[in-house]
Amino acid sequence: MGSTNGMKRHILILGGTTEARELAQLLAPRADLAIILSLAGRTASPAVQAVPVRRGGFGGVEGLAQYLREHAVDVLIDATHPHAARISLHARQAALQTNTPMVRLRRAPWQPVVGDRWTEVRDAGEAARSLGSSPRNVFLALGRQEIANFAVAPQHHFVIRSVDPVDPPLAVPHARYILDRGPFVEDKERELLLTHAIEVVVAKNSGGAATYGKIAAARSLGLEVLLLRQPPELDDPSGVGGAGAGAVAGVGEALAWLDHVLRPKLDRGV
Repeated sequence: MGSTNGMKRHILILGGTTEARELAQLLAPRADLAIILSLAGRTASPAVQAVPVRRGGFGGVEGLAQYLREHAVDVLIDATHPHAARISLHARQAALQTNTPMVRLRRAPWQPVVGDRWTEVRDAGEAARSLGSSPRNVFLALGRQEIANFAVAPQHHFVIRSVDPVDPPLAVPHARYILDRGPFVEDKERELLLTHAIEVVVAKNSGGAATYGKIAAARSLGLEVLLLRQPPELDDPSGVGGAGAGAVAGVGEALAWLDHVLRPKLDRGV
């Protein structure tokens, strides 16, 4: 750890989620902390943040470990998307290499309720294959990286929503594009599904409230949902306070974990 008593503690938040933004906003007023929020840089116009922002990748595990050392990072918080498995793995490995206390802020996945017509799939490729051979109206609520997988199913009519333009466009004859940024409420999502006569929704099981509207809307309309399941948990959720320590489920838990780690060892009973 890089800081000593009386100096600001350096906190690196790996972000790109609502929780990362909320966490940074809550920590920004603290005079004892120097916060950097790291964004992958895939979104052309990210939302305004309350703390300084770093954009772009680190160059794998070694690049992130070097950043942690060079910037004397005291604590690493992984608040990336639940489906960002690679960066989460890199973060854990870099934290272990540098002995940097780390926690992963991971949303719990959505759970089906009465009326849901879900088929869980491993990834976008399996979702594309699961659409079947007969033409259907399909709503793709996925990131740009996953959308290209649906070129293997040109018989379908796709409605594609993304924050930034899909470039290159999906190589199919029937595709409409919607540029929009969440959160998306249920009433508006139901209107979108009805307007485009959607028959099946394809989405990630992201957890949280910001994008749940489409799931609730699909349920109210009796629509099928192909849901990309979250990658397996990487961390040991029982650990608290050590490098690569574990996972917490929300912003409040992340704040409590951070305060615990930053307290002097004697105060923590160590």
